[in-house]
Order: sequence, then structure tokens, then C-alpha cells
Amino acid sequence: MSDNRQSLSDLAALTQQGEQQPAAAAASSTDAQADAYLSGQIDAPTQPTTPLRAQELDKYGRAYATGRRKDAVARVWLKPGSGKITINGRDQEVYFARPTLRLVINQVFGITERDGQYDVICTVKGGGLSGQAGAVKHGISQALTKYEPALRSPVKAAGFLTRDSRTVERKKYGRAKARRSFQFSKR
Repeated sequence: MSDNRQSLSDLAALTQQGEQQPAAAAASSTDAQADAYLSGQIDAPTQPTTPLRAQELDKYGRAYATGRRKDAVARVWLKPGSGKITINGRDQEVYFARPTLRLVINQVFGITERDGQYDVICTVKGGGLSGQAGAVKHGISQALTKYEPALRSPVKAAGFLTRDSRTVERKKYGRAKARRSFQFSKR
């Protein structure tokens, strides 16, 4: 049994031999592939592309999506048009009087460079105006990626496809609000 003992130097010599043989074989196979490519026998190597998602439209040619923010839920239909946005049967300037809320809604079209190319019809329920504007933005983002799947990556990179999950913290017992204590009275 003592004949099978190996020293560290023997082990190092074995690993060096094992590394040299595969490296030489790999180099020769790469050279052969390069020669075949240059002579025109094989096509150029192609990058694997991610499969594009399919366009999802209803029977009227519209893309539908649901957007959510806080307690608001928006149902959004998107179709090619002149850029008119209708919310609960009213124009966006009437429904969202504050310009900041209209800016929030139109952010998606600004990033994708599609200003004035799509008509949006949506119904919103629940929450306040700020939450409803966020829900409409989320719905427009989802619907736009369903209508034009190629726009998914810039919209996703901007963070518009992710639902903003921040909500109001609930009130706790023994407290005035979620965290605020009742006012202390010394006397």
C-alpha cells in the first residue's frame, strides 16, 4: 500500500499534463471552425435572440390591460389614433385637472416616443386622484407592450411595468394613526 503514495510534485505534474491536452484540442477545433467560416462553408455565428412576445388584441383591434396603484384599479383599452385620452367618459384635462397628474399619464408615451399616436379609453375605480393617475399609467404601459411587444424593454427599463406596491399603513390600536401616539398630557 505504501507504493501508491504520491507527493505534491507528482500531483502538480499530473494537473499540468491534463490542462495542456484539452487546451491544445480546443485551439485546433477553433482554428478549423475559423477556416471553414472564412472559406464560406458555414454561415456566420448568430447571437441567440430572445423570442418576441405575440401581439395581444381583442376583436376590435385594441389592446387591453389592467393597471393598479394604491386602492385604484384602471381598465385600459389602447388603439391607434390621434392621441386622445378618455377617462371615465371625460377628457383627461377635465378628469385630471392638475398638470402633474396628466404628466404622469403621458410619461409612457414620452419614453417610447409615441406621443399622439394612440387613443386611450379607460375606466378607473377606487382611491384618490394620485392613485388613479398611477393606475392609468400602469395600465397604459401594460397595454402598449401588448400592442407593440418590441417596446417592452424600454418601458420595463423605466420601471413602468412594475406595480407600485406601496400602500397606506393600517391604523393600530392604542395609537392615533399608524404610528403616531396620542398627545402626552403631563397634568
